[in-house]
Amino acid sequence: MATQAAIVSTKKVPQPRNGLWPFWRKFVRVRAAALALLILVIIVLSGALAPLLAPFPQNQQNIMARLKPPLYEGTEGLHLLGTDALGRDILGRLLWGSRVSLLVGAASVLVAGTLGVTLGLVAGYFGGSVDAAIMRWTDIQLALPFLIMALAVVAVLGSGLWNVIIVLGVTGWVQYARIVRGEVLSVREREFVLGAYASGVPTRRILFYHILPNVTASIIVIASLQVARMILMEASLSFLGLGVPVEIPTWGRMVADGRDYLSIAPWVATLPGLAIFTTVLCINICGDRLRDMLDPTLRHQKEG
Repeated sequence: MATQAAIVSTKKVPQPRNGLWPFWRKFVRVRAAALALLILVIIVLSGALAPLLAPFPQNQQNIMARLKPPLYEGTEGLHLLGTDALGRDILGRLLWGSRVSLLVGAASVLVAGTLGVTLGLVAGYFGGSVDAAIMRWTDIQLALPFLIMALAVVAVLGSGLWNVIIVLGVTGWVQYARIVRGEVLSVREREFVLGAYASGVPTRRILFYHILPNVTASIIVIASLQVARMILMEASLSFLGLGVPVEIPTWGRMVADGRDYLSIAPWVATLPGLAIFTTVLCINICGDRLRDMLDPTLRHQKEG
């Protein structure tokens, strides 16, 4: 019996695996998500290294080489993806444009998430007239078309990179507020929150140290999907001429510049359009994978 007890005691007890590595392995288990993440990493690195990878300056014009097809060998070098109506290299402008799209998508989600999560926490925790006022505000904003409201604000503030980020952030907080508020209504009734309140813990600490960590999974999922939406909105504003200044290349403006040449030079508009489509699709695939992993309801359904 002693020998058997010694054998049992020497057996390794499996420890719960925590950390990023198990999460990463589970994420890439789905091939579509792994491929989408790989493409996103390539796009981000290409944008970050645009000054080194771009074969020509972003605004360098050569009228003698206008509307040249891909793989055109000019006097200045090879235009791998052709040129636009002003003879500017499309590959270089795509690389520089990715910086704008990714920056606007990430920064506007940060602004919208900060505002929406804060209002959702306040509304869900305090309830009453505070909750009613914030929810009526969200209802009013939901009644207004998102693009029309963004166009109106940009038209008043003027074009500019940071103006676009502020506009998209201020007009995109509603979804965060509604979802966070709904989860806070449930979390605030749990024992650890009631115990902290009864112990005299300050309200700010209860909100940000007890409640917020329990709704972080939903915030991550919303943010990952909202990045794609913000990139589309920035492209729409740039397509309409209300985005960032003209001297800064963006994918939306490149599509607008090439729409008049679709019959004779389709690559001018289709290549930036394909860049928008690929980026948004990959972000949505990664966001769906995160939702499947972090949403306990969906996770239990798949395991069952």
